[in-house]
Amino acid sequence: MQGFLSAFDALPLGSFTGIADGRRYVCVKSGFAGGSSQKLVAEELGGTDYISLNLYRTKAGALLRPCEMPEAKVIAFVRHLVVDAAPNDGRGAGSY
Repeated sequence: MQGFLSAFDALPLGSFTGIADGRRYVCVKSGFAGGSSQKLVAEELGGTDYISLNLYRTKAGALLRPCEMPEAKVIAFVRHLVVDAAPNDGRGAGSY
């Protein structure tokens, strides 16, 4: 789980694009409740793959809650995702 958390925390907040396992995705990472709740949604560009997860940071530790998909799928996606266009990189929203 620590590798997943490190990879997740390295992702920027807001909209960005990235590549995972040779496929390009448009992603949105959101934070709620002062960062104790976070959400990541990703849609494959030109394909049908979809990723959605919620991550809750509690006193007892992190709780990963994928949305209607296996936990292994979202963990692998986040660990393999390489950001190629961050929110404030000057490309603008229309470049995705």
